[in-house]
Amino acid sequence: MSAPVVHGGNLHEAAARYGIPYTAWLDLSTGINPHGYPVPPVPAEAWRRLPDDGDDFAACAARYYGAPDASHVLPVAGSQAAIRALPALLPRGETGIAPLTYSEYAPAFERAGHRVVSLDVRDDRLPATLTHAVVVNPNNPTAEHLDAAKLMRWHAQLSARGGTLLIDEAFADTMPEASLAAQTHRDGLIVLRSPGKFFGLAGVRAGFVLGAPALLDTLRRTLGAWTVSGPARHAVKAAFADHAWQERMRARLAIDSARLVTLLQAQGLATRHTPLFAWTADRHAPALHEALARRGVWTRLFAATESVRFGLPANETEWLRFEQSLCEAVREYKA
Repeated sequence: MSAPVVHGGNLHEAAARYGIPYTAWLDLSTGINPHGYPVPPVPAEAWRRLPDDGDDFAACAARYYGAPDASHVLPVAGSQAAIRALPALLPRGETGIAPLTYSEYAPAFERAGHRVVSLDVRDDRLPATLTHAVVVNPNNPTAEHLDAAKLMRWHAQLSARGGTLLIDEAFADTMPEASLAAQTHRDGLIVLRSPGKFFGLAGVRAGFVLGAPALLDTLRRTLGAWTVSGPARHAVKAAFADHAWQERMRARLAIDSARLVTLLQAQGLATRHTPLFAWTADRHAPALHEALARRGVWTRLFAATESVRFGLPANETEWLRFEQSLCEAVREYKA
């Protein structure tokens, strides 16, 4: 049996390991927006009634993401549900996945009988043996971003072989112009989207698969009925409709991201970043992660690549605590 996949947000584990109460931690281990969307009160019928797939939930998502229409959008119980189910619906073959990316993809494709190989995102032409490719764009955790033209060239190569390009755009809400959602009428192109990161609604467990209707129909039958709850649909529809909030939040995240990068670079840490997180690859990353943890600051360590990811503090108190803890941690491992 393969080892369990590790994710950020595992504060109970951190609290037990370091003997620091759960409520005393500053959690920067995820890329979830700390300024989450203020969900309006949930109407009573959302709790009483079964979710109705005949509502306009998929249409709202199609408008927000720029998909061709509602027939190209399937709501699911978070992207995780799709990641687990999709590999079994694709022809078995060789699947390229970057060595350092969202860690659920490789085991999901392996369980479905695919041969997973390393994908070099610097290549313009994919290996002739490759059937499918998975790209997280922008990448989590390295923040690397591939332009749409390159991805469409990759899609052309794969679709000519009967293969599929799967693009995970979980962090793309801050750069909507870079999305391939509008291209999901094409066979062999799947885009996954999630309101969990930008809108800070990870707890609602809602996500969307954008692709050709025939594939979505098969996935719908696989996942079954009522995949997204009524209260979750209410929260996400409100968030998608609030264009003023979206505009203000993109501006705020740009400022917060610049502040985070400045703090890290002031300590000599080279970074890549998206508006929701920063990532640094440094031989001192394990020591930095450990020193911060002893101070009750939880980050996401990628030990195999000696790198660490930082999310955004939520308020000025957290910013000041992080800055002080970071300075102390760096001095400690450099001593």
